[in-house]
Amino acid sequence: MLTKHFLFFFGMLGAFNGIGAASFLWWQSKGKPTQRWLSLLILVVGVRTGKSVAFHFWPGIPKIVIQIGLTACFLIGPCLFFLVRSSQGDTPGPGRADRWHIAGLLSVAVAVNVFLPYADHVDLWQQVITPGITYSWLGYLLLATSQVYLHRKGHPGTPSDPLLLGAVVGAWFIWIAYYTSGYTSYIVGALSFTFVLAASVLVYLRLRSGQAPIEPYQDRRIPDSEAAAQLQALAELMTRERLHLDPGLTLPRLARRLGMPKTRLSQLLNDNNQTSFKQYLAQLRVVEAKALLRQLPPKPLEVVAQEAGFQSMSTFHSAFKKLQGATPAAFRADKTDSEKRFQHS
Repeated sequence: MLTKHFLFFFGMLGAFNGIGAASFLWWQSKGKPTQRWLSLLILVVGVRTGKSVAFHFWPGIPKIVIQIGLTACFLIGPCLFFLVRSSQGDTPGPGRADRWHIAGLLSVAVAVNVFLPYADHVDLWQQVITPGITYSWLGYLLLATSQVYLHRKGHPGTPSDPLLLGAVVGAWFIWIAYYTSGYTSYIVGALSFTFVLAASVLVYLRLRSGQAPIEPYQDRRIPDSEAAAQLQALAELMTRERLHLDPGLTLPRLARRLGMPKTRLSQLLNDNNQTSFKQYLAQLRVVEAKALLRQLPPKPLEVVAQEAGFQSMSTFHSAFKKLQGATPAAFRADKTDSEKRFQHS
């Protein structure tokens, strides 16, 4: 009896703490997509874990609880994938292709829940939908892992690296625990989340505890005259060496080229230039893309995006439209029409 109480306590501990942590992260995100995806990932895993614990101890729970838990499980893989994607993008928010991807997933989830409720289609859920959810989760795990591997040189040394890698490894650990629960126990999947969440909190606290000393300037504003000189040096470096054309350029690398700590460069961009590092790169790359779009003979948009330093077509389109007010294709067509009118006048 005591063992069951311990299993219930530790299983629900992960579920409750996960939902609480997800709410806190969302509240603290301030619109940052990466932190919002992380909060959604923790939330859906927490809901899935809570359902698992409830079903393990009370198999006769209402079918709607099982349905909600399985729906949350369906969203674990996508949340992890878009967490990784958002950490690698050049612009805030998902691109057009990602938005269509998300809309498709939500449409499938809503349609299945509305038209095929668990209570009326138990066999279908157990034999088809639930295995489909499991392997869908696996597919997104593979996609997220491949994204981390392909972009492993894109963000070296950043503080978010251990947490991002931990999210992927943790998701694998939880998936394996649930997938092999037939050989162990159904409660193992829930306990695995409690373990992963506790380990993540310890890693986070270790990072925040300051393995590296805090720079003395970190808590004070950079004087305007000093900031102006440093921003000028940054602009000259980017003009001279065109570092923004490298899709793998990171804040630590750029800071090393300027000879300043990365926290100071981040503060310089955010406080004195009113832009984030990703937005700063996007602005420079859009300027480069505009010059490439004016060239004759016209280059394919994929080539323009690559030569301008964008990592993907989706980030290229979203950044260009956000900053220019038109798509790259529309911008090129408008410039071509203007030149023809000028020649005929």
